[in-house]
Amino acid sequence: MASDAAWLDAAIALSGRGQGRTAPNPNVGCLLLDVQGRVAGRGWTQPGGRPHAEAMALAAAGDRARGGTAYVSLEPCAHVSARGPCCTDLLIAAGISRVVVAAGDPDARTNGAGIARLRAAGIDVTTGLREAEAQAAMRGFFTRQRFARPFVTLKLATSLDGCIALADGTSRWITGPTARAHAHVERARHELILVGRGTLEADAPTLDVRLPGLEARAPVRVLLSGGAAPEGWLRIGAPGEIAGLPGDHLLVEGGAKAAAAFLAADLVDRMLLYRAPILIGGGMPGLADIGLGDLAHAHGRWRLADARSFAPDRLEVYERLRAG
Repeated sequence: MASDAAWLDAAIALSGRGQGRTAPNPNVGCLLLDVQGRVAGRGWTQPGGRPHAEAMALAAAGDRARGGTAYVSLEPCAHVSARGPCCTDLLIAAGISRVVVAAGDPDARTNGAGIARLRAAGIDVTTGLREAEAQAAMRGFFTRQRFARPFVTLKLATSLDGCIALADGTSRWITGPTARAHAHVERARHELILVGRGTLEADAPTLDVRLPGLEARAPVRVLLSGGAAPEGWLRIGAPGEIAGLPGDHLLVEGGAKAAAAFLAADLVDRMLLYRAPILIGGGMPGLADIGLGDLAHAHGRWRLADARSFAPDRLEVYERLRAG
């Protein structure tokens, strides 16, 4: 028998299937076991936020849910909505005997009420396992709840000497096809993608997802500019305006001034640094001035979270260290 932690890991992995598709709802994952400990149903929040993960898993399990255990990455919702049923009521009606919750829901409409309602119905509820992992998997939702803005990822593809293009602006291609394919997977996991005016005029980027089967997951295009945006694009005049954007995951993809503006505003939560084993010398730097006045202020701000090879290129993933 797998442990509670292992089953929660599976539920958290399921939640990743909805990342970038569920806003304003969190991308929750749910795994149901029957009374014999066998998987009876799986679910993850569907595009647009409904059905919820629990509803999807319960529908798959049917009568096998009765007496079983539900593993959920987030506390089941306890509030009434015109869009669909309350997940705590669904779990109670299905006869679930035990619920294991990874992370509490900070939404004031549920915050603790979901767990309390389940316990009041005689359901055994276990909490305190895999909370950090669940919050990381639903980081867009938690960032929106905490900071009232999307989670921001900055993507940079550079040479070894930190250039993103030749001096004349030629940038196709810095990295190879495998690294570029991974960057398209990242696009598919974001509701929003942003470039600056310079990148728009120099490259006329489509910012779509060019991977078989994922073409429909292209994010909404956003322009950082004081001027008008092309038809079909959203526009913000400054990084601080991202709070009003319709999504919980924003990918900043170009260029040097846009990247610097978000770093200077301390609005980057995660950084993808793709580096190709080439030297350009005298090319266009990956970053413009970020307003750093003292080198001491550059330290202690970033943590290496992941590193992998997309031969011949290398990816390093950094996370912003924030208090609390």
